[in-house]
Amino acid sequence: MLMHVASTAQPIRAPHVTALVPAVSRALTLLDRLARERVPMSLAQLTNELALPKSSVHGLCNTLVSFGYLRRQPDGAFLIGPGVMSLAEAFVSGINVAQEFNALWADVGAAPEETVVLSVLSGCDALYVAVRNSARPLGLAFTVGMRLPAYLSGSGKAMLAHLPPGEVRTRFAAGLGQHLTRKGPREIEALLKELASTRKRGYSVDDECVREGVYSFGAPVRDAAGGVVAGVAVCINKALLGADRGQRHRAAALNVAQALSRRLGFDAAKGKPAASGTGAAGGRP
Repeated sequence: MLMHVASTAQPIRAPHVTALVPAVSRALTLLDRLARERVPMSLAQLTNELALPKSSVHGLCNTLVSFGYLRRQPDGAFLIGPGVMSLAEAFVSGINVAQEFNALWADVGAAPEETVVLSVLSGCDALYVAVRNSARPLGLAFTVGMRLPAYLSGSGKAMLAHLPPGEVRTRFAAGLGQHLTRKGPREIEALLKELASTRKRGYSVDDECVREGVYSFGAPVRDAAGGVVAGVAVCINKALLGADRGQRHRAAALNVAQALSRRLGFDAAKGKPAASGTGAAGGRP
C-alpha cells in the first residue's frame, strides 16, 4: 500500500532567480501540488489551492494533459500523468550515487534481506532516488520519487545530522509541522538534540516516525571529498528487532553506507578520497 503524505509545503519557489515566467511558474506549482497531495483534485480544488482564475487553471490542466504530465479521471479530477516519469528517470540517471547504489546490489548478486532505501536532501524533504524493497511486508511501499520529511525519516536524519545547526534552523525556519504518526520531533531544539546524538553515534533511528510498526536505521553516504551526499536506511518491521534491538540491521545500514561511500571514492580510514578514485564494495555491502 502506498502511503499518502499530507502536504504542508508551500508552492515551488525559485530562489536567486530575478525574473520568472508566470505561466511556467503556475504550471510547475500546479504539478507540485498534485504530486505532494497524491490524490485526485478537481478543477475547483486546484483553483482554490492556487488562488488563480478558474479559466487559467482550466487552460493549464488541458495543456499539461496534452503533454502527458496530467491525466483526467472520468469524474473530471486530475492526477499526475505518466509523462513525468521520463523526467524522474532522467534526474535519477544523472545522480552517480543512485547508479552506484544499484550497481552495488548487482555486484552482490542477491536481494537485501530487508528493505534498503537511498535518498538525497531536497529542501526539507528526503527524496528517494533508489529503493530495494524486501519481500517482507512493511505496510509501506517505498518508491523512487517518493518524498518524506527529512526530520522524520531514517535516511533524512542521517543527512541532516551532518549539516551545521544554523543551516538546519534555516532550513526548517517554518517549523516542524508535518507529522505522519504521533512520534517525531515537534520543536527545532528537540531535532537538533537528536541530530547531535545521531552524529556522535554514527547512525540515525526512525522509531515509527514515518509509519507505525516501521523502524529504520540510517547512515550517511560520503563522496570523494568527504561531504555527505546521500543517506541510506534499512527499514524493518519493528516487531522483528529482536533482543539485540536490531544490531544486525544497524550494522547492515552502516555497511551499505560505507560500501557506497567507497564506490564514490571516500577513504574512511583516512577521512579523505581513496587513491584509486572509486573503491569496490567487495563481498557483502
